[in-house]
Amino acid sequence: MKQLIDFIPLILFFVVYKMDPRTVEVGANAFELGGPFSATLVLMVTSVIIYGSLFLKNRTLEKAHIVTLVAVVLFGSMTLIFHDEAFLKWKAPIVNWIFAVAFLGSQFIGEKTLLERMMGHALTLPKDIWLKMNISWVVFFLLLGAANLFVAFTFHNIWVDFKVFGSLILTFLFVIGQFLLISKHIQPEEK
Repeated sequence: MKQLIDFIPLILFFVVYKMDPRTVEVGANAFELGGPFSATLVLMVTSVIIYGSLFLKNRTLEKAHIVTLVAVVLFGSMTLIFHDEAFLKWKAPIVNWIFAVAFLGSQFIGEKTLLERMMGHALTLPKDIWLKMNISWVVFFLLLGAANLFVAFTFHNIWVDFKVFGSLILTFLFVIGQFLLISKHIQPEEK
């Protein structure tokens, strides 16, 4: 359920982006709905509501949620202020590259990599495997950011589809690859 909540703003963004622009009246007010700018506003509002609710419930947010929320509000605001969706197109690459830097930096700060800090409670793996996996996440986030940037500015007509579905599929395939890598190192617990 938690993973689905993270995708609600992105799904609503996708739906509104793909809608043909139309005027919607709510009370005495009329709003334009459909296209990149109203989709950006929907993304911003739903992100603030979702992550605000999570913060109120848990009294904290995960660092990935904070990075995502700040990026959505920052790039979304610039998109709306300058009426230029190029700002929004930079969000996914920059967020991916921030994650790459975080994973890379974790190899030099503290005794555990970021991946080991996140998953060490559930898995016991040799130190060299944690390091290889962490490096593979660095490379993955760098490449995913580059792919998002390339698609956003080269294939304008499909960038939203790639952002929503392509990135998700690539991440899913990468996680399966990670599982295959570690599966041979997982030892059954002794009774």
